[in-house]
Amino acid sequence: MNNFTRRDFVKAAAVSAAAVSTFNILGAQTVNGVGTQKIKVGLIGCGGRGKGALGQFIQACKILGIDVEVVAVADAFPDRVDGALSKFKLDASKGHSGFEAYRKVTESDAEFVIMATPPNFRPQHLEACVEAGKHSFIEKPVAVDPVGARKVMALGEVAKAKGLTIVAGTQRRYDASYQKTKAKIEAGAIGEVVGGVISWNGQVPWISSRKPDQSDAHYMTRNWLNFTELSGDHIVEQHVHQLDVANWYIGRTPVSFIGMGGRARRETGNQFDFFSVDIDYGDGVHISSQCRQIAGCYNRISESFRGTEGQIIGSKVKGNAVSVADIKLESGVSQIQEHVELIKSARGSGTPLNCAQTVAESTLCAIGGRISAYTGQLVRWVDLVANQKSPYYAMQLAPSPIDFERGTVVMPAEVPAIPGKEVKFRNR
Repeated sequence: MNNFTRRDFVKAAAVSAAAVSTFNILGAQTVNGVGTQKIKVGLIGCGGRGKGALGQFIQACKILGIDVEVVAVADAFPDRVDGALSKFKLDASKGHSGFEAYRKVTESDAEFVIMATPPNFRPQHLEACVEAGKHSFIEKPVAVDPVGARKVMALGEVAKAKGLTIVAGTQRRYDASYQKTKAKIEAGAIGEVVGGVISWNGQVPWISSRKPDQSDAHYMTRNWLNFTELSGDHIVEQHVHQLDVANWYIGRTPVSFIGMGGRARRETGNQFDFFSVDIDYGDGVHISSQCRQIAGCYNRISESFRGTEGQIIGSKVKGNAVSVADIKLESGVSQIQEHVELIKSARGSGTPLNCAQTVAESTLCAIGGRISAYTGQLVRWVDLVANQKSPYYAMQLAPSPIDFERGTVVMPAEVPAIPGKEVKFRNR
């Protein structure tokens, strides 16, 4: 589904929602208000992040006193599947490989599904999970282009209609220090937020060189972190954390982006090494966004915000004295706590937690900054979400997830965008 609106999804959901019941066992024994019936979980994407997320989900189940069974794991590559089977001591029958193997997970009896594939695949995989009635954990970012981000927003509405929980890997929202800082902002500790600086300036995580016998599809997927079409570029894949904090603390999405960037050291893929973006939130509020992946340079991963009556540097708040409640979470590790919240939401009472909109908005902020840096043009938020006349509204990077399934992948040139010349950046 490439050309659709949120309204289209909601109409479709209205037909199927009545047939899908939320898993609610309020009549069963509970611990901390959460039903104790065994949880069944599946994993799509068996790389380092996928195995890590599944391990953290299992830890969350232990904290809540719930037994858990891993019923299916899937990845494009057999060796990744074997790694997950070995790590979690699973029978070989639970492993599935291939670009279409995610369907084995969504067709299983898993109640929860964890998605940790390269970001390009996440809208497609979330769609399969929501259609199958699964509660979902989806890693950040959730898309690489505006069409994908809007699809996730629309799927969030379908999940709401079905009573399904969606939690995203924007883990700072599940960290007690960030939650307390947000509470202090709302209590007036720094007055109105008027600006800030956010940065993820660090090293290149890893690079995978092409092997002589690799197809385009296999090389791109093994080296996905360095291809914009699969990762979104590091401003999307990594810096989305800080952008999510900015949206959260300011309380709204931006108005526009004007960015720049370039490539100095990368040797594979087609991404930039660094970005600098001025993000305009309207009413005179600007955030300076920086991110860099170059070895041998000074590193800084931080967020700071100025207000009319004070400032925030990390978790240190200087301004008005305010009183906020202590934040007590089940885990001091945010990457475990996000799974605690996922399980509590799906198994408890009340309105299910649904993070699809906020994580899609943060992803789209990163995409807007990337498009501006690649093209050298001002990019407006409305161009990404509503203005169908904009060249950016219908942007879909190629190859698509369907290309990988069909075996029709054509690898793009391993050269970066040229500002002032690129308009759509290889839009298909």
